[in-house]
Amino acid sequence: MSLAEAAAHIAADRSTVQSPRVAERTAVSVEVATGARLAEIQSEWRDLVARADVANVFMHPVLVSLGARYPNARCVTLLAWRDCGGHRQLAGLWAFNIGRAPRAVLPVSVLAAPPFAHAYLAAPVVDRDALDETLEAILDRIAGDPALPKIIALDGIRADSATMHALARVLEARSSKSRVLRRSIRPMLACKRDAAPAADKMLSASTRKKLRQHRRRLAEKGALESKTITEPGAVGRAVEDFLKLEAAGWKGRERSALLCNPPDATIAREMMGALAPHGEAWIHALTLDGRPVSMQIVLSAGSTAFTWKTAYDERLRDFSPGMLLLEDYTAAFLADPRIATVDSCAYDESSFMAGWDGRAAMTELWFDARRGGSAAFAHVSRLQSLYLRLRARLKAAYLAYRRRRG
Repeated sequence: MSLAEAAAHIAADRSTVQSPRVAERTAVSVEVATGARLAEIQSEWRDLVARADVANVFMHPVLVSLGARYPNARCVTLLAWRDCGGHRQLAGLWAFNIGRAPRAVLPVSVLAAPPFAHAYLAAPVVDRDALDETLEAILDRIAGDPALPKIIALDGIRADSATMHALARVLEARSSKSRVLRRSIRPMLACKRDAAPAADKMLSASTRKKLRQHRRRLAEKGALESKTITEPGAVGRAVEDFLKLEAAGWKGRERSALLCNPPDATIAREMMGALAPHGEAWIHALTLDGRPVSMQIVLSAGSTAFTWKTAYDERLRDFSPGMLLLEDYTAAFLADPRIATVDSCAYDESSFMAGWDGRAAMTELWFDARRGGSAAFAHVSRLQSLYLRLRARLKAAYLAYRRRRG
């Protein structure tokens, strides 16, 4: 199924699929930004986030610049500007990495988003009042730049977002080809509600009772405290505690913990150091006698928070410290007037945040930036789709075999 077909199916009878009036469109210019340029647009970025349909923290200029420092990274960022009463206003930002797409079967160079490791949303950040013209201008710039690949691979964009619908309209108008490769469901938390009753409804009565027992038993071992760490210096110290806690668990044993890869750990430290002073990053922690037993790193862009990374002390797994902290930061999110939505950053519904009552349909898709598309894209994307389906079937068969073996 193509992107246009998928978006049309999801958005049937919704006003978001109606094309904007041509008279409302304004001219948009696009530049390819360097790292130094990204450092200059921090205030413009925050202004854009307040106007954006999708406030994607993984497109933050600071994070993109840090991601560009990964070994062998080839990041490219496109900035879209429009004229507003004689001054230029940032209308869109979309960052990519030039290279092989995640899980790609062929060694084909594409523009891949998210643009760096440990990022969980590929959507561009675009002014909600200029979606179509901004996306079209960005695609025109990509199509006309000989230095940029023409295939765009997005690993995670909300299927029901206005940005997705606008992208479908633009691709259809350009006769550009697209292919949906995978669909998934991501837990989300909507925070426009009364905090206490909402938090209670997310877990069953038996689960809440069990967690109360765990909390009481854990508190018998020492002083149990749940806290939100926001002061920049304290955040920096807490990051070191988090890195050690994560590395001490299963991620450390599998060598996937941030501390196992020095560039990952460095970028995590510098990211938190840069965002925390602006209130765009903080840490929730559950401590026992001052020692962290569960921690959650949170990033934010505008009114959207992202639960980026979590870790807990596996020696205390019988007390469910991760779930206890989830209870605490869920209540904190619901009570925070600055936060409208929390993105779990989860790949499926089986994460800690499965109890959250919101769900977002996520799509992995490839498309061709060129008008009219190309035979090369049709061939490559079809092979990729076949490969992913085969891989999914083999994985399901393997899991079924494991279950039969007991």
